[in-house]
Amino acid sequence: MARVSPVPIGALVLGVAGLIPFLGFAALAVSGSDGGLGTIGLSPRTILSAYGAVIASFLGGIRWGAAAARNAGNADYLLAIIPSLLAWAALAAPAPWDLRILGGLVLAWGLVDQDLPRRGLVPVWLGRLRLVLSGVAGAALLVAA
Repeated sequence: MARVSPVPIGALVLGVAGLIPFLGFAALAVSGSDGGLGTIGLSPRTILSAYGAVIASFLGGIRWGAAAARNAGNADYLLAIIPSLLAWAALAAPAPWDLRILGGLVLAWGLVDQDLPRRGLVPVWLGRLRLVLSGVAGAALLVAA
């Protein structure tokens, strides 16, 4: 049985900090308040959707980087572009489908990437951290939808 190393503090702190926009803008969207963003022509939903798309693309980058670092193969590179493409399409979808697509994508990708630690492409702690972060972020997107 492989020994599980602890999550590096930097990864934990930055990962949790990355949830703040999901939780904050989802809360604003659900409350009906624009948090003063209307004065500059933005809404919490718009910002949440854009942030969700950026993070979904980042998730694909994790797989791309793991594949490159370990020479994993073409299938991983192909799989790595899926989050970016789906997130891009979600930005063109009307509400509430934009956030539904992004929420489902972020949730699903937390599960899809669980093969990475099993295959030794990333540390075990990263798989576990990804499940938690993807769970919270995906749920926030879906609640705001």
